[in-house]
Amino acid sequence: MSKSFTYRRLDKDDAAVLLVDHQSGLCNIVGDFSPDDFKNNVLAMAEAAKYFQLPTILTTSFEQGPNGPLVPELKELFPDAPYIARPGQINAWDNEEFVEAVKATGRKQLIIAGVVTEVCVAFPTLSALEEGYEVFVITDASGTFNHTTRESAWLRMQAAGAQMMTWFGMACELHRDWRNDIEGLGTLFSNHLPSYRNLITSYNAMQQQQQPVGVS
Repeated sequence: MSKSFTYRRLDKDDAAVLLVDHQSGLCNIVGDFSPDDFKNNVLAMAEAAKYFQLPTILTTSFEQGPNGPLVPELKELFPDAPYIARPGQINAWDNEEFVEAVKATGRKQLIIAGVVTEVCVAFPTLSALEEGYEVFVITDASGTFNHTTRESAWLRMQAAGAQMMTWFGMACELHRDWRNDIEGLGTLFSNHLPSYRNLITSYNAMQQQQQPVGVS
């Protein structure tokens, strides 16, 4: 049988992150996640991007209108990142400054999340795919009105060639091997997944038990 599938992994040396329209007004209309879960997922994705030192671009749409400003936590995490406040373009890819910032990263894998999924995520995803980029959509850091609109957006992007991932899957695929760093990534996971904190607590206790007597 001929080989019909190539596993294209995320590569921390070839990936950039696009955080699109995580704005205070737009986040209020997210209905496919609880407010607490959605905020946790967005910040987990953002902190993973910072952990892996991925070039990150922030953009907002029509801030002076009801969409509101960028949520402050993202600006605090990436104070030096390109920040494009689009004056009106709904599709971020229609903004020349945004596209220039993407191209300036030199990366060909784009990891994207935003609000709302079927517009602010789907439109630039389709545009980037058309221009030859690989696109990975972080589904649990992207929000919209309800599950119906979410599913239609996912199907549209998948049909065009985008890959759907979660922030946890993204982090694991970028990390590749636990021997690269246990404590750092384990702490990130623990901060955003209560069940993972239990796992790390057990691991730390086991490590302490295995230390020779007199070693602290």
